[in-house]
Amino acid sequence: MDRLSSEWLARSGYAARGIVYILVGGMALLSTVGGGEADSKSAMQMVLEQPLGAVWLGLIGVGLVGFIVWRLAQAVLNADQHDNNMKGYIIRAAMFVSAATYTGLASYAIGHALKISFGSGSGNSRESWTAWLMQQPFGPYLVAALGLVVIGAGAVQVHKGVTQRYEKFVRISGGHKRLLDLLCIYGLAARGAIFVIIGVFFLYAAWAVDPQQGGSTADALAWVRSLPFGGVLYGLAALGLFAFGAYGVIEARDRIIREPSLSEARHALRT
Repeated sequence: MDRLSSEWLARSGYAARGIVYILVGGMALLSTVGGGEADSKSAMQMVLEQPLGAVWLGLIGVGLVGFIVWRLAQAVLNADQHDNNMKGYIIRAAMFVSAATYTGLASYAIGHALKISFGSGSGNSRESWTAWLMQQPFGPYLVAALGLVVIGAGAVQVHKGVTQRYEKFVRISGGHKRLLDLLCIYGLAARGAIFVIIGVFFLYAAWAVDPQQGGSTADALAWVRSLPFGGVLYGLAALGLFAFGAYGVIEARDRIIREPSLSEARHALRT
């Protein structure tokens, strides 16, 4: 993978993910008036219903495929040049999980754009793979481990935003840097908080041995809305998801993209 292809995959991928979250955040804000769920697949469906919707949805799907490939380059080829220690391996493992997570959304987008089915039907994919995990040996423990991983990822993202550690890989250029930094901080912190809530849902699903209790973004937002002052908190969460989408667009422009190391691939294959 040369530098030019790395740049294209990464930047198109960050842009596609950013657009998805901008749509989810926008839908969440609109749902305060008109109701409905705010999640990634609902956002995809909204794109499909627009003029030339299949074209736009297909482009988003292709961008998400690029994001998946780039995540794999980060995980396997160590494109971000993390140290070969426990911390570096954990970060790279999280990148691999991220790649797997976006595979379903990318196939959903491309499948609906091309009007073909990849066999997922109209069911809840989060519920189906949580049920699959639950059916494995020690299934509830696997779901609990997944919940802990999601909580950890959320906490790391909050920390990354609040401490501005994203600046290690994102060099914001041009004017309005202070405003763009605020978007990055708020977006990362809000999405991290949503992840923590989703992770708790998975822990509860493991305790109840009920895959239907597993969480999603829509579930997390609904729970936030049920809290005291829930309307205000829900609005802040929706704005946060919108801000995270803006962070993705900023990454598409200003992310430091390094050429993946083939030596890392050979090392991974040997081990």
